[in-house]
Amino acid sequence: MTHSLANYLHEDPLPIDARALGKTLVLAPHPDDESLGCGGTLALLRQADYPVHVVFVSDGTQSHPNSPTYPADRLRDLREAEARAALVELGIPEAMSTFLRLPDRAVPVAGAPGFNEQAAALAEQIQSFRPTTVLVPYERDPHPDHRATYQLLDEALKAVPTRPRVLEYLIWLWELGRPDDLPKPNERIVLKIDIHTAVEQKNRAIQAHQSQVTRLINDDPSAFYLSPELLSHFDMPYELFVEKVIDGH
Repeated sequence: MTHSLANYLHEDPLPIDARALGKTLVLAPHPDDESLGCGGTLALLRQADYPVHVVFVSDGTQSHPNSPTYPADRLRDLREAEARAALVELGIPEAMSTFLRLPDRAVPVAGAPGFNEQAAALAEQIQSFRPTTVLVPYERDPHPDHRATYQLLDEALKAVPTRPRVLEYLIWLWELGRPDDLPKPNERIVLKIDIHTAVEQKNRAIQAHQSQVTRLINDDPSAFYLSPELLSHFDMPYELFVEKVIDGH
């Protein structure tokens, strides 16, 4: 994490209560993003009995693209099972999850084939669930699927009569963020949710993604792995979000 990023994120964030989010829809580009970026907040929402629905956008099959024992279909099934186990740890019923199974590392961005159709489908889901708040990766989080997921939401909301509040959570900004990825002056505010009473739940949810945090799949030299160093960014008694400033307010 760059010095400028650390200064920006930790300089006087605005504390908010998780319950202020109310009924919440979560967009997770991959299974595990929901636990890493906002797992503590989701646990607190469920403790307060607010409905939470998680939409897993991609199939997650590029974490181990060359594993002989876990070809794409088997890996997808494993990652979905891990995601469901993580949601149990957070208190989210299995019925409150949707798997879109879009191609990992190829979630369509604005202008790409399939983008408008996926945005329209997401708009329908938002109108059906009617969340008070949507949690989505930060607009310039340095991963193509995270940016694409934000763009899908941004387009979908154009077709939604009552716009929910949108809070953006941080995943790869911690590790790969560059100065030009940071919000511009007066573009976003930083929010902080105290999750100290939900840290254990969050950590159990993260650990449910065994294929990502261990060498469970050990036959792919190119495999992705959430090392302890990477996970340390998420081992905090609070979670940070950014919220776009609308019309100067």
